[in-house]
Amino acid sequence: MHWQPSLLTENCGYSVQAIKAQDCQWWMMNLHYAKRIPSISYAFGLIKDGTLVGIVTYGTPPSSTLCKGICGPDYQAHVLELNRLVLKNNVHNEASILVSQSLKLLPSPSIIVSFADSAQNHIGYVYQATNFIYTGLSAKFMDPQVKGLEHQHHATYAHGLSNAEVVAKYGVDNVTWVERSRKHRYLYFIGSKSQKRTYKAALRYQVQSYPKQDKR
Repeated sequence: MHWQPSLLTENCGYSVQAIKAQDCQWWMMNLHYAKRIPSISYAFGLIKDGTLVGIVTYGTPPSSTLCKGICGPDYQAHVLELNRLVLKNNVHNEASILVSQSLKLLPSPSIIVSFADSAQNHIGYVYQATNFIYTGLSAKFMDPQVKGLEHQHHATYAHGLSNAEVVAKYGVDNVTWVERSRKHRYLYFIGSKSQKRTYKAALRYQVQSYPKQDKR
């Protein structure tokens, strides 16, 4: 597919523009390690010479506890998750260009959360480069794994169910427990100066120094 140049943003020959959610499906299923399509409320493409070279998507986080836990229940409806970032060639600076410019195209005010999966050896340098706030690692957690559904992510068959309800639905003999990989949690506030101050004052997580790769 050939893409028309965007008039929204230009950076070193790149442009970033809104795209359709369905335009992201091939990228997620073929190039992203998770092989799943998340909730997509907003999708943006990185365009180079008329060709789509990367995508980023934002959607409602699957966890209502997370939405409430960032800045409290008063602001839970403001939370969006940057849930997929996929680049075809991952050329230097492409990720930061796509993320930084897509943030400018999101509704204001918003609270953006994103995670870097430690199991994939991800630290989240793109979020550090684009001035996200770092709030530490996600808590240790055990996820239910259902016999016969090991190929599915737990969020697929446990969506909206508590762990006890998963056991009740599938049977105690069919459920085992797997430790969830911990993830580096990053936040970004979109809004006026006063709105950003309001978010920062309501933030329930402790702001921490950026993590770095253990070079050992």
